[in-house]
Amino acid sequence: MARRLFAALAATVFLLQAQAGTAPWYRWESQVDGRLVCSQWSPGEGWKRFAGPYTNGGCRDR
Repeated sequence: MARRLFAALAATVFLLQAQAGTAPWYRWESQVDGRLVCSQWSPGEGWKRFAGPYTNGGCRDR
């Protein structure tokens, strides 16, 4: 009985700690033409992080 209770409490603690948040959004600038895009990850080579982090895909709120 005590082992089951301990296992249940341990599982609850681990599950509460495993909450994941959303990834931040950044505004990226093209090194080719200066175009700006909003993305959570780099669009690829030729882009540098311009501003951020933001809390949404519109890159408006910080």
